Amino acid sequence: MFVIFIRVLIIYITVLVFLRLMGKRQIGEMQPYEVVITLIIADLATLPMSDTNIPLINGILPLAILVLIHFSITILTRKNIKIRRFMSGRPVIVISPRGIEYKALKDLNMNIDDLLESIRQANYYSFDQILYAIIETNGKMSVIPTSDNSPATAQDVNANNPPARLPHVIISDGKLIKEEMEQIKIDEDKLNKILDYLKIKTIKELIILSIDSEGKTYYQKKGDNFKLINNINEELQQ
Repeated sequence: MFVIFIRVLIIYITVLVFLRLMGKRQIGEMQPYEVVITLIIADLATLPMSDTNIPLINGILPLAILVLIHFSITILTRKNIKIRRFMSGRPVIVISPRGIEYKALKDLNMNIDDLLESIRQANYYSFDQILYAIIETNGKMSVIPTSDNSPATAQDVNANNPPARLPHVIISDGKLIKEEMEQIKIDEDKLNKILDYLKIKTIKELIILSIDSEGKTYYQKKGDNFKLINNINEELQQ
Protein backbone atom coordinates (compact mmCIF):
# COMPACT_ATOMS: atom_id res chain seq x y z
CA MET A 1 0.00 0.00 0.00
CA PHE A 2 2.84 2.38 0.89
CA VAL A 3 4.54 1.59 -2.43
CA ILE A 4 1.37 2.52 -4.38
CA PHE A 5 1.08 5.76 -2.42
CA ILE A 6 4.67 6.71 -3.26
CA ARG A 7 4.19 5.82 -6.96
CA VAL A 8 1.01 7.90 -7.19
CA LEU A 9 2.71 10.83 -5.47
CA ILE A 10 5.72 10.70 -7.81
CA ILE A 11 3.54 10.45 -10.94
CA TYR A 12 1.29 13.26 -9.70
CA ILE A 13 4.23 15.60 -9.07
CA THR A 14 5.78 14.64 -12.42
CA VAL A 15 2.59 15.34 -14.38
CA LEU A 16 2.07 18.61 -12.50
CA VAL A 17 5.59 19.77 -13.33
CA PHE A 18 5.24 18.77 -16.98
CA LEU A 19 1.90 20.58 -17.34
CA ARG A 20 3.37 23.70 -15.72
CA LEU A 21 6.27 23.55 -18.16
CA MET A 22 3.80 23.32 -21.05
CA GLY A 23 2.13 26.56 -19.94
CA LYS A 24 -0.56 27.87 -17.63
CA ARG A 25 -3.40 27.98 -20.13
CA GLN A 26 -6.71 26.32 -19.34
CA ILE A 27 -8.14 23.53 -21.49
CA GLY A 28 -10.49 25.97 -23.24
CA GLU A 29 -7.55 28.14 -24.29
CA MET A 30 -5.43 25.33 -25.72
CA GLN A 31 -4.78 24.65 -29.37
CA PRO A 32 -5.97 21.26 -30.72
CA TYR A 33 -2.52 19.65 -30.61
CA GLU A 34 -2.09 20.80 -26.98
CA VAL A 35 -5.40 19.24 -25.98
CA VAL A 36 -4.40 15.93 -27.61
CA ILE A 37 -1.05 15.85 -25.80
CA THR A 38 -2.69 16.73 -22.47
CA LEU A 39 -5.26 13.94 -22.83
CA ILE A 40 -2.57 11.39 -23.70
CA ILE A 41 -0.49 12.50 -20.70
CA ALA A 42 -3.51 12.05 -18.43
CA ASP A 43 -4.12 8.57 -19.83
CA LEU A 44 -0.49 7.45 -19.64
CA ALA A 45 -0.13 8.71 -16.06
CA THR A 46 -2.80 6.31 -14.79
CA LEU A 47 -0.99 3.17 -16.01
CA PRO A 48 2.00 3.15 -13.60
CA MET A 49 -0.32 4.30 -10.80
CA SER A 50 -2.62 1.28 -11.07
CA ASP A 51 -0.12 -1.35 -12.21
CA THR A 52 2.86 -1.86 -9.89
CA ASN A 53 4.40 -4.29 -12.38
CA ILE A 54 5.23 -1.36 -14.65
CA PRO A 55 8.60 0.16 -13.69
CA LEU A 56 8.20 3.77 -12.65
CA ILE A 57 10.71 4.94 -15.24
CA ASN A 58 8.59 3.32 -17.97
CA GLY A 59 5.70 5.52 -16.85
CA ILE A 60 7.66 8.74 -16.58
CA LEU A 61 9.69 8.39 -19.80
CA PRO A 62 6.66 8.50 -22.20
CA LEU A 63 5.43 11.60 -20.36
CA ALA A 64 8.78 13.30 -20.85
CA ILE A 65 8.76 12.38 -24.55
CA LEU A 66 5.30 13.91 -24.97
CA VAL A 67 6.41 17.13 -23.31
CA LEU A 68 9.43 17.18 -25.65
CA ILE A 69 7.08 16.70 -28.63
CA HIS A 70 4.97 19.58 -27.33
CA PHE A 71 7.94 21.93 -27.15
CA SER A 72 9.10 20.86 -30.62
CA ILE A 73 5.68 21.56 -32.15
CA THR A 74 5.47 24.88 -30.30
CA ILE A 75 8.83 25.99 -31.72
CA LEU A 76 7.90 24.85 -35.24
CA THR A 77 4.51 26.62 -35.15
CA ARG A 78 6.21 29.75 -33.90
CA LYS A 79 8.72 29.78 -36.76
CA ASN A 80 6.62 28.43 -39.65
CA ILE A 81 3.25 29.88 -40.63
CA LYS A 82 2.24 26.87 -42.74
CA ILE A 83 2.90 24.43 -39.89
CA ARG A 84 1.06 26.74 -37.48
CA ARG A 85 -2.00 26.84 -39.72
CA PHE A 86 -1.90 23.08 -40.20
CA MET A 87 -1.63 22.34 -36.47
CA SER A 88 -3.89 25.07 -35.12
CA GLY A 89 -6.11 25.97 -38.07
CA ARG A 90 -7.32 29.49 -38.82
CA PRO A 91 -9.88 31.79 -37.23
CA VAL A 92 -13.21 31.49 -39.05
CA ILE A 93 -15.72 34.33 -39.53
CA VAL A 94 -19.22 32.99 -38.80
CA ILE A 95 -21.06 36.34 -38.72
CA SER A 96 -20.17 39.24 -41.00
CA PRO A 97 -21.93 42.44 -42.14
CA ARG A 98 -23.77 40.21 -44.64
CA GLY A 99 -25.19 38.08 -41.82
CA ILE A 100 -24.55 34.45 -40.90
CA GLU A 101 -21.82 32.80 -42.95
CA TYR A 102 -23.71 29.59 -43.60
CA LYS A 103 -20.91 27.67 -45.34
CA ALA A 104 -18.40 28.53 -42.60
CA LEU A 105 -20.91 27.37 -40.00
CA LYS A 106 -21.28 24.00 -41.74
CA ASP A 107 -17.52 23.63 -42.15
CA LEU A 108 -17.18 24.02 -38.37
CA ASN A 109 -19.98 21.50 -37.80
CA MET A 110 -21.98 24.14 -35.93
CA ASN A 111 -25.71 24.79 -36.06
CA ILE A 112 -27.78 27.89 -35.32
CA ASP A 113 -28.34 26.83 -31.71
CA ASP A 114 -24.58 26.53 -31.18
CA LEU A 115 -24.12 29.99 -32.66
CA LEU A 116 -26.84 31.50 -30.47
CA GLU A 117 -25.31 29.95 -27.38
CA SER A 118 -21.90 31.35 -28.26
CA ILE A 119 -23.14 34.91 -28.80
CA ARG A 120 -25.12 34.79 -25.54
CA GLN A 121 -21.94 33.72 -23.74
CA ALA A 122 -20.33 36.82 -25.25
CA ASN A 123 -23.19 38.91 -23.72
CA TYR A 124 -25.08 39.53 -26.94
CA TYR A 125 -28.60 38.30 -27.59
CA SER A 126 -29.34 39.08 -31.22
CA PHE A 127 -27.45 38.71 -34.51
CA ASP A 128 -28.13 42.30 -35.55
CA GLN A 129 -25.99 43.52 -32.64
CA ILE A 130 -22.92 41.89 -34.14
CA LEU A 131 -20.70 43.20 -36.91
CA TYR A 132 -18.31 40.25 -36.87
CA ALA A 133 -18.20 37.00 -34.90
CA ILE A 134 -15.05 34.92 -35.23
CA ILE A 135 -14.42 31.38 -34.02
CA GLU A 136 -10.80 31.37 -32.88
CA THR A 137 -8.45 28.43 -33.30
CA ASN A 138 -9.04 27.37 -29.68
CA GLY A 139 -12.81 27.16 -30.31
CA LYS A 140 -13.78 30.35 -28.49
CA MET A 141 -15.80 33.12 -30.12
CA SER A 142 -14.62 36.71 -30.46
CA VAL A 143 -17.30 39.31 -31.15
CA ILE A 144 -16.99 42.76 -32.71
CA PRO A 145 -20.31 44.55 -32.08
CA THR A 146 -21.91 47.17 -34.29
CA SER A 147 -21.21 50.76 -33.28
CA ASP A 148 -24.70 51.11 -31.80
CA ASN A 149 -24.12 48.13 -29.54
CA SER A 150 -20.61 48.88 -28.36
CA PRO A 151 -20.66 49.06 -24.53
CA ALA A 152 -17.91 51.68 -24.50
CA THR A 153 -19.84 53.98 -26.83
CA ALA A 154 -22.98 53.71 -24.75
CA GLN A 155 -21.13 54.58 -21.55
CA ASP A 156 -19.19 57.45 -23.10
CA VAL A 157 -22.31 59.31 -24.23
CA ASN A 158 -24.47 58.17 -21.30
CA ALA A 159 -27.01 56.86 -23.78
CA ASN A 160 -30.28 55.39 -22.53
CA ASN A 161 -30.49 52.18 -24.50
CA PRO A 162 -33.78 50.34 -24.89
CA PRO A 163 -34.16 47.20 -22.74
CA ALA A 164 -32.81 44.00 -24.25
CA ARG A 165 -35.41 41.63 -25.65
CA LEU A 166 -34.66 37.98 -26.25
CA PRO A 167 -35.33 36.98 -29.87
CA HIS A 168 -37.25 33.77 -30.50
CA VAL A 169 -35.82 31.68 -33.33
CA ILE A 170 -38.90 30.55 -35.27
CA ILE A 171 -37.01 28.93 -38.14
CA SER A 172 -33.52 27.49 -37.77
CA ASP A 173 -31.65 26.07 -40.76
CA GLY A 174 -34.87 25.48 -42.70
CA LYS A 175 -36.69 23.82 -39.79
CA LEU A 176 -39.72 25.15 -37.91
CA ILE A 177 -39.51 25.39 -34.10
CA LYS A 178 -43.10 25.24 -32.86
CA GLU A 179 -42.17 25.70 -29.19
CA GLU A 180 -40.73 29.14 -30.00
CA MET A 181 -43.86 30.00 -31.99
CA GLU A 182 -45.99 29.28 -28.93
CA GLN A 183 -43.83 31.45 -26.69
CA ILE A 184 -44.05 34.41 -29.04
CA LYS A 185 -47.77 33.67 -29.71
CA ILE A 186 -47.47 33.19 -33.44
CA ASP A 187 -49.82 30.68 -35.06
CA GLU A 188 -49.38 29.08 -38.48
CA ASP A 189 -51.71 31.60 -40.11
CA LYS A 190 -49.64 34.55 -38.90
CA LEU A 191 -46.42 32.75 -39.81
CA ASN A 192 -47.69 32.28 -43.36
CA LYS A 193 -48.52 35.99 -43.54
CA ILE A 194 -45.02 36.84 -42.35
CA LEU A 195 -43.45 34.52 -44.92
CA ASP A 196 -45.63 36.01 -47.68
CA TYR A 197 -44.58 39.51 -46.65
CA LEU A 198 -40.92 38.47 -46.68
CA LYS A 199 -41.46 36.77 -50.06
CA ILE A 200 -40.35 33.41 -48.70
CA LYS A 201 -41.89 30.52 -50.63
CA THR A 202 -40.71 27.75 -48.29
CA ILE A 203 -39.03 27.73 -44.89
CA LYS A 204 -36.21 25.63 -46.34
CA GLU A 205 -34.96 28.82 -48.03
CA LEU A 206 -34.14 30.31 -44.63
CA ILE A 207 -31.04 30.01 -42.51
CA ILE A 208 -32.82 31.82 -39.71
CA LEU A 209 -35.98 33.74 -38.85
CA SER A 210 -36.13 35.28 -35.37
CA ILE A 211 -38.74 37.59 -33.86
CA ASP A 212 -38.74 39.30 -30.46
CA SER A 213 -41.69 40.36 -28.30
CA GLU A 214 -41.86 43.78 -30.00
CA GLY A 215 -41.92 42.34 -33.51
CA LYS A 216 -38.29 43.03 -34.38
CA THR A 217 -37.51 40.47 -37.09
CA TYR A 218 -34.16 39.20 -38.25
CA TYR A 219 -34.02 36.81 -41.18
CA GLN A 220 -31.59 35.51 -43.75
CA LYS A 221 -32.08 33.36 -46.83
CA LYS A 222 -29.46 30.85 -47.91
CA GLY A 223 -27.01 32.51 -50.25
CA ASP A 224 -28.23 36.00 -49.33
CA ASN A 225 -27.47 38.76 -46.82
CA PHE A 226 -29.47 39.18 -43.63
CA LYS A 227 -32.38 41.61 -43.43
CA LEU A 228 -33.89 43.38 -40.44
CA ILE A 229 -37.44 44.64 -39.91
CA ASN A 230 -37.98 46.83 -36.84
CA ASN A 231 -41.62 45.80 -36.31
CA ILE A 232 -43.14 43.04 -38.43
CA ASN A 233 -46.54 43.53 -36.77
CA GLU A 234 -46.81 47.12 -38.01
CA GLU A 235 -45.68 46.09 -41.47
CA LEU A 236 -48.40 43.42 -41.70
CA GLN A 237 -51.08 45.92 -40.70
CA GLN A 238 -50.22 48.35 -43.50
